[in-house]
Amino acid sequence: MQEWLKMTATALGRGIGSGEIDPRVLTRTYLDAIDAHPQRDRIYARVTADRAEAEAAAAAERARLGQRRSMLDGVPISWKDLFDTAGTGTEAGSLLLQGRVPERDAQVLANATAAGLVCLGKTHMSELAFSGLGYNPSTATPPCVNDPGAVPGGSSSGAAASVAFDLAAAGIGSDTGGSVRIPSAWNDLVGLKTTAGRLSLEGVVPLALRFDTVGPLCRSVEDSAHLLAALEGGRPADLTGATLAGKRFAVLETVAMDDVRDVPLSAFQETVVKLGNAGAQISRIHIPEISDAMALTTCLYTCEAYGLWRDVIEANPEAMYAEILERFRLGRNHSGPDYVAAWAALEAARMAYDKTTAGFDAVILPTAPILPPNLERLNTDHDYYVTENLLSLRNTRIGNLMGLCALSLPTGTPGCGLMLMGAPDQEEALLRTGVAAEAALA
Repeated sequence: MQEWLKMTATALGRGIGSGEIDPRVLTRTYLDAIDAHPQRDRIYARVTADRAEAEAAAAAERARLGQRRSMLDGVPISWKDLFDTAGTGTEAGSLLLQGRVPERDAQVLANATAAGLVCLGKTHMSELAFSGLGYNPSTATPPCVNDPGAVPGGSSSGAAASVAFDLAAAGIGSDTGGSVRIPSAWNDLVGLKTTAGRLSLEGVVPLALRFDTVGPLCRSVEDSAHLLAALEGGRPADLTGATLAGKRFAVLETVAMDDVRDVPLSAFQETVVKLGNAGAQISRIHIPEISDAMALTTCLYTCEAYGLWRDVIEANPEAMYAEILERFRLGRNHSGPDYVAAWAALEAARMAYDKTTAGFDAVILPTAPILPPNLERLNTDHDYYVTENLLSLRNTRIGNLMGLCALSLPTGTPGCGLMLMGAPDQEEALLRTGVAAEAALA
């Protein structure tokens, strides 16, 4: 049964469907692994054992009757601690929300439950989701699977750790500037950033509503396709027959390849060769408007974030980690006209991006230009914290600014991800391209 803990979510689902795996035993195996794990309290904020066992029992009965609701019916997964869970604390990694217990499940959690997924519990995260590092001295900083002295990436830090340390078959996180893809890359997982607006944000603690998205962190592209379907109550993408033959990829040179450090750069270069050997056509493109869009980031993100949280924060600012508090308060430096003008400029940049990339199946770049930073140094060196936080999210933020869907894949080099960016609302096409790329990199 211990081998179940390392299987993909879809492999577990097939095992349940064939009768080889009992969802009750599977769930108890995960719960026992969580209880016994020395890093449990750094990964899970709260474990929902009673709920998980009840849901597993119902899944086992459906399997017995031949009435399974989805491929993932009976598969146990974790949820980032910003998804409302009825009767269970949801605090978004912040002492500002300590003791907050919602009455209803978030809509995506309700959809996943309707598809038969089992909720193991809530995972730790960066405070209010406003950091790509995963460092949270207020609640907990989850471990990084590749470096015990490093941060795991954020803000879906515990979601990644729960999968990487074999304590969940998949994790559900959120991505506003890279918060699914960065921890996925640094923990050698697959991470899917969905198009803004595709998945419901009802019952999700917000950061910046026009950029917030929901997505899975998991072990395979196939997993991400089935999890996307469960989260929205739809049908999974058909991945059969996917190939890279004739696919057109564009390496984004603007911004994304600046100051990429040696290990991520080497991993990316090796990956591009593998994609080409598998039949993909590789081009290189420059989109100067991306530089213009990146210059808008501080105004766009901090205005939204501070506008949503100002009253709560200023009522109790001492409850926040100082670095996160400072980042929120940057929103005070911009006016309403600044914000409106920034959005107008961003829409123009999006039009230029769409025009330049229209002929490509995906735009590719390193998920992160850096490896996970050292935890102790982040705690003692303010300049290092600021530099590494901004660099961690630089490449992923391009996808959020341009309004895209995006997929991060492991490259085979620990802590290094390959990001494929697709057109808005084209997740199914991106997943087909992604599963073919995954095979080429295996």
